[in-house]
Amino acid sequence: MSTTRADTLARHVWPRSAERTPDGAISIGGLDVRALAAEVGTPVYVIDEEEVRTRAREFRAAFTDAFAQIGAQADVYYAGKAFLCTAMARWIHEEGLRLDVCSGGELAVAQRAGFPGALLGLHGNNKSEAEIDAAVAYGVGRIVVDSFEEIERVAQAGRRHGVVVPVMLRVKTGVEAHTHEFIATAHEDQKFGFSIGRGQVKDAAARVLDQRDALQLLGFHSHIGSQIFDTKGFAEAAVRLIRLQLDVAQAHAITLPELDLGGGFGIAYVDSDTPLAFDDMARQLAEIVQRACQEAGTPVPHISVEPGRAIVGPAGVTVYAVGAVKPVQVSDDFVRTYVSVDGGMSDNPRPVLYDADYTCSLASRTSAAEAVATRVVGKHCESGDIVVRNVDLPGDVTAGDLLAVPATGAYCRSLSSTYNYIPRPPVVAVRNGEVRTLIRRETIADILALEGDS
Repeated sequence: MSTTRADTLARHVWPRSAERTPDGAISIGGLDVRALAAEVGTPVYVIDEEEVRTRAREFRAAFTDAFAQIGAQADVYYAGKAFLCTAMARWIHEEGLRLDVCSGGELAVAQRAGFPGALLGLHGNNKSEAEIDAAVAYGVGRIVVDSFEEIERVAQAGRRHGVVVPVMLRVKTGVEAHTHEFIATAHEDQKFGFSIGRGQVKDAAARVLDQRDALQLLGFHSHIGSQIFDTKGFAEAAVRLIRLQLDVAQAHAITLPELDLGGGFGIAYVDSDTPLAFDDMARQLAEIVQRACQEAGTPVPHISVEPGRAIVGPAGVTVYAVGAVKPVQVSDDFVRTYVSVDGGMSDNPRPVLYDADYTCSLASRTSAAEAVATRVVGKHCESGDIVVRNVDLPGDVTAGDLLAVPATGAYCRSLSSTYNYIPRPPVVAVRNGEVRTLIRRETIADILALEGDS
């Protein structure tokens, strides 16, 4: 847990365009947040479009160049679960990334955006027959298969449509990522993938290869977790996957041309977070793969990775309005100030789900008041409704002030809810001083429209 002063804008936490105006307000993408709040209201998710595009370009260039140095190719799939809407899908495509979707709804967004099917991957541990059928009909470039039942479902869809469906097998490598239990995804006791240690992967590969009239096995896929700051886990996973691919290829006298190392690349949420730069991450992963392939005596396969948070997370800022301020005497010598805002766990459940840390800043003005220990909380009927657990804010923060929370581009809107019948905020894009709505503000009427007559 970190305690962060919020009187400056740490460059590695905020979008690169974020700055203080001459009178102390925060500007993002050339737009003063006071003007933005006056136009669209609060709370509001703000996405810096240029930051998204720049990070997408930088990530693609880093991995393309690093793997070219070892004579290999690398594709970058944006993980749509981090945040997806039609405009976001178009930005990603325009910047040369592919797209990973994990539901029929995310696939529908990609289709609406005109994203080419061949550049899509479909994920998920329990894909319905309808979702698989829609993906095969659209010609997705690969389906990441997660169970024995799914092998049969995908094969049946391929035969219905008269095509051979490219598939990868999701593998539990047994590598433990040093992250929160709920976002570590390669250990044995969890729902994703086939186990290496139990022999499931080789059995699954044999079942796929027995149905070559409907399925094409591209290779294996692994995802060890999320919010990862080093490459140690990737190194062990790569060694196990490459040995596995070689064993299966030799056993069946085939070539498995692709290997997906997944995503999980971390970002800075608070000043103390130190994620790897894209160039360093790409270079280290390329060296890891090259070394593992040399030890196994096999050529380097076509590599893919799946960043989501790393692309959109730092591009997002949530702007709230302060409603109530309450000093609480925690002990004889300690007072904590509780600042309540007009959103909370319904627009960002990560603090209550994962104990996630955030920082924030007074966004509508500067203040010379002495900083005080503050907890920023939401308006929901839950004591765990915390937006920022520990932050120093000016002691004169009052109702009507604006607070801005950075690094909210990923897993905030996509995990949002209407708890307490509070409508979800809009998502707006800012660029060159202009704002446009990507997803409009939800209304109570929208929520009530879902109810049937009674």
